[in-house]
Amino acid sequence: MKIAFLGTPASAVPTLEALLFAGHAVPLVVTQPDRPAGRSGEPRPPAVKTAAAAAGLRVIQPEKIKGIDFVDALAREAPDALVVVAYGRILPRPVLDVARLGAVNVHFSLLPGYRGAAPVQWALARGEAVTGVTTMRMNERMDEGDVLLLRELAIEEGEHAPALTSRLASAGAAILLETLARLMDGSLAPTPQDAARATYAPLLRASDGEADPALPAREIEGRVRGFDPWPGVWMRRKG
Repeated sequence: MKIAFLGTPASAVPTLEALLFAGHAVPLVVTQPDRPAGRSGEPRPPAVKTAAAAAGLRVIQPEKIKGIDFVDALAREAPDALVVVAYGRILPRPVLDVARLGAVNVHFSLLPGYRGAAPVQWALARGEAVTGVTTMRMNERMDEGDVLLLRELAIEEGEHAPALTSRLASAGAAILLETLARLMDGSLAPTPQDAARATYAPLLRASDGEADPALPAREIEGRVRGFDPWPGVWMRRKG
């Protein structure tokens, strides 16, 4: 299958690598532009860009994705599907319609639970014992597309966000390959999400790290694990 891959952070790299290992053609990788990072403020390439370059793949980093130029760049590759893992932007309808099988997203929660930008962090912060990965066919709304496959994953005692993200990234790569195979042979029926069961995992803010000392200890502990490495957790007492 010919795949256009869209992803940005390190958690997206296992899926890209799994696609290549499975023999899928990836003629184009789309990732976010290099951003300033660290104390130096020097631009740093996203992890997906680094991995794609090492594999000899063509990479583009558009600042804008709503213009005709981006749609044309995708369309020229004639992909069978778009695969999206933590790309960081909501895709407009012309982009979603480029591939005949649509855009398949790997999301690190059991949808419709924890829709949004930080599902791993908030699942830990809210004391969940089980999470998982979902593949869904994307629409123009955040994480509201039809579900394709789900896989549960137990959260380990004392597990922090980086370790859980790594395990979910590996699980997501595996479920994505199964999803593509079943879409190709027609054995996979998309299931609409139940909006009444939806919960949300908004983008983390620095202020999320300030904990009220009156919170139950278990909730504070969950935030410590979920908000690692950023924004961390702190409290104020007597000024």
